[in-house]
Amino acid sequence: MNATDTDTGGRPGVPDRHRNPWMAMFAICFTQAVVLLDTTAVNVAVPALAEGLGAGVDQVLWVINAYLLSYAVLLVIGGRLGDLYGTRKMFLIGLVVFVVASAACGMAQTPGQLIAARVLQGVGGALQTPQAMAIITMIFPASRRGTAMGVWGSFAGITAAAGPTLGGFLVSWLGWRGIFYINIPVGVIGTVLVLAFVPALAPRSKPRIDVLGSALLTLAMFCVVYGLMEGESHNWGNLWGPLSVPLLMLIGVAVLAVFLLVERGRQDRDPLVPFAILRDRNFTVMAVVVGALPCGLGGMLLLTPLYLQEVRDFSAFQAGLLIAVAPLVSIFIAPYSGRLCDRFGGKYVMIAGLSLFAAGIGLLAALTRADSSWTALLPGLVFVGLGMGVAFAPAGVVAFDKIEPAMSGAASGLFNTTRLCGSLLGSAMVGALLQARLVHDDTTDAIRTTFLLPAAVLVVAALATLLVRHSRPTTGKADDGTDATAPERAASSKS
Repeated sequence: MNATDTDTGGRPGVPDRHRNPWMAMFAICFTQAVVLLDTTAVNVAVPALAEGLGAGVDQVLWVINAYLLSYAVLLVIGGRLGDLYGTRKMFLIGLVVFVVASAACGMAQTPGQLIAARVLQGVGGALQTPQAMAIITMIFPASRRGTAMGVWGSFAGITAAAGPTLGGFLVSWLGWRGIFYINIPVGVIGTVLVLAFVPALAPRSKPRIDVLGSALLTLAMFCVVYGLMEGESHNWGNLWGPLSVPLLMLIGVAVLAVFLLVERGRQDRDPLVPFAILRDRNFTVMAVVVGALPCGLGGMLLLTPLYLQEVRDFSAFQAGLLIAVAPLVSIFIAPYSGRLCDRFGGKYVMIAGLSLFAAGIGLLAALTRADSSWTALLPGLVFVGLGMGVAFAPAGVVAFDKIEPAMSGAASGLFNTTRLCGSLLGSAMVGALLQARLVHDDTTDAIRTTFLLPAAVLVVAALATLLVRHSRPTTGKADDGTDATAPERAASSKS
């Protein structure tokens, strides 16, 4: 049985329930909502958490950071486990762990209990998230993969952006525990949907876990991610005794180098990171470029509400409604972006998306003035939405175009790790620049200047995308007029 065989039973006369991959996509999106929402929804519950548990500022921050830390550190390992043991199996295991941890979060009576449960939530998310993209790349034929990635990108971006709004509603309705308890019914329903519609893609035979590689990568990622998360709060100075933030991150980079040396000797024995992934130029370029997207989005979501509330005296609810223009625009654009990828290839669609995104943030910088009306920001928010909608789909399409199915989980883990590290690094950079400018400028001028940083990162990412090798789009027809996607559809129809 190969990587595309499934557990349909092979019995004649049994209807093929997996013939329509869009039902599998719906199941994945519905279930992934709990992970995506928790990356942003908990932030709005900070005051209620502090009051309800009697938590200090440091403890409340770790309620947020504990989840992100375990999630980021284990993404690559979670993706590789899917390759070795089956993507649907690991997706479901991750979902169960996440739901159990959510229940533990809701029942926590002390800050320490909540932080421990949040760590477990991150483990569940790291097991689940890489499988989603891996499954999508395997169940859709190449001729429809761009459209599928567009839908997935639109859903992921909008869900994460809607997290604070939904979180605020749940806190006001059910209290802070409701943010975690809502994951339980969603997880149960999602489990049923996944079992019903997602094919059980078979793992490779006799998998071997790379224990040493896993330990080294975990340590390296911990040092780097912890440094990014804690750097700003420690002014990028000392953490404990002589250990500083830069030194910790340098240790992480050194351990990562040792990890790569170890992996080089394991390429014929189920390595944690198959080097064939890194030798794929398009994947490597996109794995770096994709980090610019959360940097741009995070910068916009930090600076725009700060301006609206601190300078224009908007309430948090009013600011949220105005900022919602950007994700709403992207909802309608992303599926069309995927279709453009199917027709013309993803490279130039990605460049267009990054350029529109940068232009939108540049417009926000130009239009942010002490006396600006809220309508003045609309052009910038519309361009940001256009950029988000266009840019989310091509990154995955280009990155996974040549990745073998047996390595799709590991590739997805790497892809999501670089995206999350881009988010953390971007947040740290934007926060540091804003603090530095506030020393010399008033709030409006400091925000305007800081907007230029994520815009510049997006421009650099657009230029880096020029390094991608442009491949011919998949039109569904081979040179001889036959259906070029027939083998893929046949594999999909077995699922």
